[in-house]
Amino acid sequence: MSTQTEQEKVRGWLTGRLPGDWFEGELELSIDRDEILIVGRIPAPEQDKDVSTAERSAAESGRIKQFREDTRDRRIEIARELEHAARRKVAWGVWCGETRTVFTSLSAPVMTRLRQPERQVLDTLVDAGVARSRSDALAWCVKLVSQHSETWLADLRAAMTKVEDVRRAGPDKN
Repeated sequence: MSTQTEQEKVRGWLTGRLPGDWFEGELELSIDRDEILIVGRIPAPEQDKDVSTAERSAAESGRIKQFREDTRDRRIEIARELEHAARRKVAWGVWCGETRTVFTSLSAPVMTRLRQPERQVLDTLVDAGVARSRSDALAWCVKLVSQHSETWLADLRAAMTKVEDVRRAGPDKN
């Protein structure tokens, strides 16, 4: 989990470093122990209001592909600088209209110990074809829990931010 100060530093660095014509509005920034994910909004292609959903989606996907190819070298250069400064991998993504695409994101191994009942849950998901492996099944479970407990997780993150604020204002602060 990153602190608010880390978020602010990375956001500030990116504000100064990114070309001004790449993104519209504020960046979506996610930071954990392993990775910084930067997602910006790019302009959607101009289309008539009466185009089909499929046509609109295809146009947005095309615009995303164009952005990805046109900015690849600069994104790699900026990511390397930020990776060196933040000691984390950097991943990129974009919003275009209603389409959100993350280009390449880190898949970090996570060591866990599970007892037999938990392993049986994962094995059931694999046996049923819901997941290809225990690893995929565990990722699926985490996504499901996240979807159904978003309010609780948001409250927990807010509390953690408050703890960080109290620490920063502590007696050792000069």
